Amino acid sequence: MGETVLVAPNGDLLDYVPERGAVIISRDRMGRTVLIDNFGNVVATEVPAETYFPQVRRNRYPVEYQDAPPTDAWGNEQVTTGTIAPVERQPLDQSFPDDVTTEMTSIEPQSETLPQSEAVPRHDMKPTIAVKTRSRPEITALQVFLDREGMSPGVIDGKMGSNVDKSIAAWQEKTGETLDPNNTDDIIERLRFSGGLAITSYTITPGDAAGPFVAEIPEDYSQKALLPSLAYTSTIEMLAERFHMDEAYLKELNPEADFTIPGTTIKVVNPGEPMTGKVARIVADKGRKQVFAYDEFNTLISAYPASIGSSDTPSPSGLVNVERVALNPGYTYNPKINFQQGANDKVLNIPPGPNGPVGTVWMALSKPTYGIHGTPEPSKIGRTQSHGCIRLTNWDATELAKMVQPGVTVEFVD
Repeated sequence: MGETVLVAPNGDLLDYVPERGAVIISRDRMGRTVLIDNFGNVVATEVPAETYFPQVRRNRYPVEYQDAPPTDAWGNEQVTTGTIAPVERQPLDQSFPDDVTTEMTSIEPQSETLPQSEAVPRHDMKPTIAVKTRSRPEITALQVFLDREGMSPGVIDGKMGSNVDKSIAAWQEKTGETLDPNNTDDIIERLRFSGGLAITSYTITPGDAAGPFVAEIPEDYSQKALLPSLAYTSTIEMLAERFHMDEAYLKELNPEADFTIPGTTIKVVNPGEPMTGKVARIVADKGRKQVFAYDEFNTLISAYPASIGSSDTPSPSGLVNVERVALNPGYTYNPKINFQQGANDKVLNIPPGPNGPVGTVWMALSKPTYGIHGTPEPSKIGRTQSHGCIRLTNWDATELAKMVQPGVTVEFVD
């Protein structure tokens, strides 16, 4: 047998040989040697050296984010705050300053078709094997596995639906394997190798309970503009988003918990670390309501359920580019170029926050008024329409934004 290497569960090479007695030698279902510590955690898998090729790492930050951004007293990353402004903007060839302004996210219906690429990938809508009736814990395990693999199912809620079907099909496209979503034993074994079981315990910290929070998020934009921020409204809303969960499902898992009390231990899902890498091309599939991110070798890195346009405010077809990226952006509403919101007839500057109109991220596109952004309503992603832009959950939008640089191609396909 040729040389072998030890590969950790996150895909990195193990840079040491565990001492005798510190691990248990076992075999996985593929016959490979697996090293397991005394607590049952996988330390490394032995694979032939010639078959190991560097893949997308699941580090917390990609190369350009090796040093994690500073955090505030609540553990929130301190990032550049952009403002999404009207069309009056800086020339597109200028650099990305700290006080960047980007275009509005909403458009009026347009029929213009943008240039098309020569090769558009074909994406299946359904998994190879149909999903049978499964329990909530079994579906949760499936959703968590897909989320860890970068094939986002949207909110994790223990329920089957089109977002889960699409993420299974995307996983099969990425790996070339067929996943049997009804084989719970296989899913659980895969979870063991990617971070452990789907459900874990979490203890609410004083910072979690302290917020800051806002009492209520009004619907009217003029009232939103009066708030100091569009922060979370509660600890449970904040934690649900942190753990990629549907808020109602988090409550269901913890029916007796008081989320306002520090020290309270709750059950949450364990979605794992964000995907990292360098995205070279994005495909926004309007019919499928899903976004695909590829590297320079046209290898699929990640896929996300999305809300993309509507009949009233359609998204374009063809090629555009990412021009700028802003985390924690503000939003400027201009009724002359936006959809009509309520009775508002004046320009409104709406503060940033996860409950803002574009959530935690704004990626401006070269087609004026279009962008990729987050949302304050993650449970509606992939199930509702947008005002012409590409809308993702806040956590998916943030993950994608940290893998994207200006110049990345975005292709809208029907």
